[in-house]
Amino acid sequence: MLKNFKLLAKSIREYRMSAVLSPLFVAFEVIMECLIPFIASDLILIIQRDYENVKLSFLLLNDPTSSAAIFGGILVVMALLSLCFGILAGRHCAVASCGFAKNLRSDLYVKSQGFSFENIDKFSSSSMITRMTTDVTNVQNAFMMIIRTAIRSPLMFTFSIIMAFTLGGKMALIFVLVIPILIFGLFSIIRIAMPIFKKVFKKYDKLNNSVQENVKGMRVVKSFVREDYEKDKFRDASEDVKNDFTRADKILAFNNPIMQLCMYSVMLFVCFFGSRLIISSGGQAFDIGKFSALLTYGMQILSSLMMLSFIFVMLTMAGESANRISEILVEESTITNPENPVDVVKNGDIEFKNVFFKYAKRAENYALTDVNLKIKSGQTVGIIGGTGSSKSSLIQLIPRLYDVTDGSVMVGGVDVRDYDLKTLRDEVSVVLQKNVLFSGTIKENLRWGNENATDEELVRVCKLAQAHEFVSSFPDGYDTYIEQGGTNVSGGQKQRLCIARALLKKPKILILDDSTSAVDTRTDAFIRKAMRDEIPDTTKIIIAQRISSVEDADMIIVIDNGIINGIGTHEELIENNAIYNEVYTSQTKGAKME
Repeated sequence: MLKNFKLLAKSIREYRMSAVLSPLFVAFEVIMECLIPFIASDLILIIQRDYENVKLSFLLLNDPTSSAAIFGGILVVMALLSLCFGILAGRHCAVASCGFAKNLRSDLYVKSQGFSFENIDKFSSSSMITRMTTDVTNVQNAFMMIIRTAIRSPLMFTFSIIMAFTLGGKMALIFVLVIPILIFGLFSIIRIAMPIFKKVFKKYDKLNNSVQENVKGMRVVKSFVREDYEKDKFRDASEDVKNDFTRADKILAFNNPIMQLCMYSVMLFVCFFGSRLIISSGGQAFDIGKFSALLTYGMQILSSLMMLSFIFVMLTMAGESANRISEILVEESTITNPENPVDVVKNGDIEFKNVFFKYAKRAENYALTDVNLKIKSGQTVGIIGGTGSSKSSLIQLIPRLYDVTDGSVMVGGVDVRDYDLKTLRDEVSVVLQKNVLFSGTIKENLRWGNENATDEELVRVCKLAQAHEFVSSFPDGYDTYIEQGGTNVSGGQKQRLCIARALLKKPKILILDDSTSAVDTRTDAFIRKAMRDEIPDTTKIIIAQRISSVEDADMIIVIDNGIINGIGTHEELIENNAIYNEVYTSQTKGAKME
């Protein structure tokens, strides 16, 4: 926990001053609160003495020179100072805790942006969302308590104990005797509750994953009329989380009764023996002023212990959240820049040398096995293979979205691991299988490829991608707003916009991973012709399910179960590759039947 605290404390940064001032003002507030009963006990004695002399206290207070008025004034000033210190402590605590949470979320987000695909595979997206929201909130609440309540309670307890012994003598021992009982009860509660909290946060991840899947797949859910099934599944997951939290809360609920039992037992003891001592000694050994102050200090001691127990409960919850947050912060990307990176990609030559690849080190089977391949700059290369044959795995090694397990991938004659990451990825444009458009206008989405692109350049790449015609048909044209996930454009329109965005980078290597599957064959042919005529020096790699999308390529690669089964032109593969011939025959027969 201490290690996690040091790690998370780095996110305080510019709010460090508020984090220091808050406990400082809390200390001043506690000092005032602990001195007030001490001064009040003297005031009670003065009032009692004057009452015995048949002098009414309110008449004495009308006399500005009386001791009662002086002590009363001191109490008012101390109460006002305590109030001011409390307000300042609360203000700085709010600034520090909210600022800390903001920085922590930012640090988590920035850290996740630097992760490789392998790191992202390790943490599910739903789990990362939970860590940036629920877990950060838990840690924020704990931090708020640490810099305020966790300072206030020990100080209040210490000062009150000292003052209680100063005024009450041996009678104050009752407060010391009850402390081990409270500590034992608290330790037992936390020991039982902690494993439940560890388990429940994992279930939170699954719950968020269910929500995320349903929001993304809402159209599929509705088309298959599975709303009731998904509702039941979510209800079961939510019920499971509720049950675990209920179990934990039932255990934690014992904390308050234990505290209340100890508190009122102590008060009963003080009242019984204190009043007997006052009566038996005639107020000489123990007077009513000390008795009143001891009761107040007793309440302060026990209330501070109750606050401490509440802090431990919060820290128990926050401890697991801190562990989950720290897992992301300490995670190092598996893909990093070399010490002296190459910052220029000469051309679009690509070479795979004895490449083996698997997605995780602990995986038993390789996704790619002994791949050897040479692609010359400017060539158009098609890749054909069945579902799960590792076509996408192959091309993701080129821009270092993953690193090879064994062997090497060369671009421009240099191992991709020797390049500066930004330099390499700026020269390799990838339109992935899952096309993503972000909330914003079409212009803003296109300028992901080049933030400084002119309107004329946007129109040019859209014409190459066969997107200009439908964009122009929108009332707002290129200023049309794209909803989250591109839900207000069709699948084919989304694909063409993503291709245009990739072309805007003017890359040396362009990879289209099944990126024209949602467009008709005529539009697909226009896109391929435009790329062949307009960017002849760019190496173009096209992964496709349709033979027609790659048949005019300079070279076609057939992949089967992560192994290159054949390489050649369309005509060569029809003659000597059974897999390619089978795919071609099935597609041409299907077309004739239609």
